[in-house]
Amino acid sequence: MSMEPETLQNDFDTAFAELSQVREAFKPELRPREVGTILSVATGIAKVSGLPGVGFDELVTFPGDLLGIAFNVDADEIGVVLLGEYWHLHAGDEVLRTGRVMDVAVGDGLLGRVIDPLGRPLDGKGPVVSNQRLPIERPAPPIMDRAPVTVPLQTGLKAIDALIPVGRGQRELILGDRQTGKSTIAIDTILNQRGDQHVLCVYCAIGQRASAVAKTVATLLEKGAMDYTVIVVAEGNDPPGLAYIAPYAATSIAESFMEAGRDVLIVYDDLTQHARSYRELSLLLRRPPGREAFPGDIFYIHSRLLERATHLRQELGGGSLTALPIIETEAQDISAYIPTNLISITDGQIYLSPSLFELGVLPAVDVGKSVSRVGGEAQRAAFRAVAGDLKLAYAQFEELETFSRFGARLDENTRKIIEHGRRIRACLKQPELSPVSVPAQIAILLALTAGLFDGVPLDQMTDAEHSLRDASADIPAEVRDRLATAEKLSDSDRETIIQIARKSLASFQPKPEPKPESKDKS
Repeated sequence: MSMEPETLQNDFDTAFAELSQVREAFKPELRPREVGTILSVATGIAKVSGLPGVGFDELVTFPGDLLGIAFNVDADEIGVVLLGEYWHLHAGDEVLRTGRVMDVAVGDGLLGRVIDPLGRPLDGKGPVVSNQRLPIERPAPPIMDRAPVTVPLQTGLKAIDALIPVGRGQRELILGDRQTGKSTIAIDTILNQRGDQHVLCVYCAIGQRASAVAKTVATLLEKGAMDYTVIVVAEGNDPPGLAYIAPYAATSIAESFMEAGRDVLIVYDDLTQHARSYRELSLLLRRPPGREAFPGDIFYIHSRLLERATHLRQELGGGSLTALPIIETEAQDISAYIPTNLISITDGQIYLSPSLFELGVLPAVDVGKSVSRVGGEAQRAAFRAVAGDLKLAYAQFEELETFSRFGARLDENTRKIIEHGRRIRACLKQPELSPVSVPAQIAILLALTAGLFDGVPLDQMTDAEHSLRDASADIPAEVRDRLATAEKLSDSDRETIIQIARKSLASFQPKPEPKPESKDKS
């Protein structure tokens, strides 16, 4: 049966239209692209020519999918910071523009992962799952988007929570000589966010030994802290470009959580290495050196990083980003260039003293040189009530202790102040990786201010304190709930806690000496 000519024509027209659509879909599109050439390659940088349209901070790609950031944009050449292994690059190789800036994957898929600043996994758990990316360089929230710091961030360290409190949204610098326990304070703070604190953590390791990073990861895994933590790592043997972008990438990851209305803690360990890597890149790119050979904008690279830490208004979700930057001093010189820069940017500092560390006073917090310019406003009313006079009493004790070493004869009142101060110091000692809960801290501080420890021999102070920490579990639930709020400590609550403390410390008090029996004269 033959088909009608009209039907054949219609089928032919339909097939031709479909074929035209397919051809249109697969039509090759010609796009102009800029191709540059490598002029020279040095340690971590490359000089490139032939990219007239490239912008500052734009990503460019090299052979082998190696990325670089356009850093120096001059008329005749571009200085590029290389973000990876660059040994295979040679002069004459092609360089392509990407038309975008450096960004990083963000979101809940990163929790529990160890990644590098480019978002590549380092933990062997497969690719990172994320459906959102953010630029690593972002403007800090404007002042009108910020709210005051009103909620404390509990570190679990008695010396800090009582004397140098940190609030959510604050930037508190940790500084001290090498091997004085700076990273330990940061790790303890991360561990203390386990449970009902609802604080996510980002730990950024910059220029550290691989063994040190592995130890930190193992500690967080063992203590169950990786469930709410992201670790961003730029190792010591990585190119300086990775160390430079690491804290910015980590901050963008933290900001994504903050903008979702969550509380975040970020640790930069440490910004000394960050400053050194930036100095290395700047000198290689022939930027003029300034003080201590650092470039003139070294203050700006840290200020634009730390200004991103804040507490957002409730209308914007009410999230917060608390920053704990770490800085290494040399020979206890806190007036050096980088430490003074960061002290002026941050809202306070925790100074760790090598002399206290050598004496075994751990954490080795020097209360005299440490300060929190915001945290006191965020400290719980119960904490303020029991820790208000503690800093003054401790400072007074340190002055008198130094004076007493001259062998001067001391009156009874001075001796009491020194003995009480020694109990304060013993109570503020704390082994690493053992954060103390808020009720236990308040019980210990209340017992201190009430003088309940004054009769305990110094060599039994550790046991007495542990006994009181165990006894703090007996504090009634309604009292414990009030301790976690902004309510003041009532007299009845105070008396309840003191009675529990007195009972737990009774066995450590010295036994009264028996009175000599009077002899019968008859």
